[in-house]
Amino acid sequence: MTELRRRGGGGGDPDSTENISDKEADGDDRLAFPGEGEGEMEGDSKADTPDVPPSNDNTPQCLNKALEGLSSRWKNWWIRGILSLTMIIGFFLIIYLGPIMLILVVMGVQIKCFHEIITIGYRVYHSYDLPWFRTLSWYFLICVNYFFYGETVADYFGALVQREEPLQFLVRYHRFISFALYLAGFCMFVLSLVKKHYRLQFYMFAWTHVTLLIVVTQSHLVIQNLFEGMIWFIVPISIVICNDIMAYLFGFFFGRTPLIKLSPKKTWEGFIGGFFATVVFSFFFAYLLSQYQYFVCPVEYNSETNRFAVECEPSNLFMIQEYTLPAVVQNAVRWKTVNLYPFQIHSIALSTFASLIGPFGGFFASGFKRAFKIKDFADTIPGHGGIMDRFDCQYLMATFVHVYITSFIRKKGRLNPYKTIMA
Repeated sequence: MTELRRRGGGGGDPDSTENISDKEADGDDRLAFPGEGEGEMEGDSKADTPDVPPSNDNTPQCLNKALEGLSSRWKNWWIRGILSLTMIIGFFLIIYLGPIMLILVVMGVQIKCFHEIITIGYRVYHSYDLPWFRTLSWYFLICVNYFFYGETVADYFGALVQREEPLQFLVRYHRFISFALYLAGFCMFVLSLVKKHYRLQFYMFAWTHVTLLIVVTQSHLVIQNLFEGMIWFIVPISIVICNDIMAYLFGFFFGRTPLIKLSPKKTWEGFIGGFFATVVFSFFFAYLLSQYQYFVCPVEYNSETNRFAVECEPSNLFMIQEYTLPAVVQNAVRWKTVNLYPFQIHSIALSTFASLIGPFGGFFASGFKRAFKIKDFADTIPGHGGIMDRFDCQYLMATFVHVYITSFIRKKGRLNPYKTIMA
């Protein structure tokens, strides 16, 4: 990430040893960037980032052997395609296993994404032999997850909480306990400060907190969306996947015009083709899922069976409605009315966001990787990079879906058992 630049001491009062020490402590860990101040590196010949080990090719040997006769372009195409299909099949298998498995997978993805981002910072931090960065990073991850999942338990497991006395205590004082845990980490960080490296340590402290904001908060919103009904979880994730695949395919076969400098391989042809393909996919996929209670009913905990229940009387959002078409459309298609699920109309809004705004999550990640001169966050998935490389757009989408539900869908908030227990 950075290289420490030492500033020469001079111009100060030699007797003012305390002042000199303070200046050195603040100045010795100044982060240097190319072209900044005197004595800098000439031009951009040297990176302002740490040495990052090259990505390993962890493609299965059998796949490499089967594709060895192809050019690198087509070999990468087949590897990405095969692995994408495998992940899609795995995704639908997890959906079949139910809400609990989906929550566990979200937690696993969150932890892996956090690990990938923190590892980049750790390469720099560890090189200066400064204490506790990785330990404190994981400690703060535990604290933030304790806070968010505690809120989830209070919101959606009220019957279980009221039945178990230890849980009542934890829920009643949940926010105080969460704050106390965070304060302990905060004090540990202050005690870990090392003279002459204060600024670097505060940079890394901010690094951890921004990572928590990006990864953990968005993961919490994904789970919140899931409890509103599995359709609010499955459709947004699926349309982001669809947009990613279709933009890649349109760009691969028809791409000629570069879209953005941050991602040189992205093209306008892929961006526009992905948009139309995603809108069409979401419209028909929403129609398919809207027919099943398993997908449209809110996920609720049944205290009698100690299981999640997805049974309900579907709301009007998932009941066929008749819509009158505008006069212009009537003249074009010679239909006066159409029968649709209202959710199909909402799916167009979701897919539009996923296609036009969602990719900026990927551009943001591309800029981040370019800043640290790395190709991928990790090499977990052959042809795709790390888990964070696959979920950079999903986190932005999760926030939009949550805001969309609270703004346009949910008329009345859920009864919060936490308030009942607090009374």
